[in-house]
Amino acid sequence: MSISKIRSILYKSAKYLGDFNAIKRAVEKKDFTPVIKRIIRRIYGYIAGRGMPK
Repeated sequence: MSISKIRSILYKSAKYLGDFNAIKRAVEKKDFTPVIKRIIRRIYGYIAGRGMPK
């Protein structure tokens, strides 16, 4: 397995860990603001990533 493949697997898993962390904080606070912020950041990151040249 190449370093590039390992890096992409780790990056994908880190994204989902951040999502689960936001859900956990929302449940603890009984406020879904962290989840909403996380969704907005993910959408912004997706749009920003599409605008970057390869």
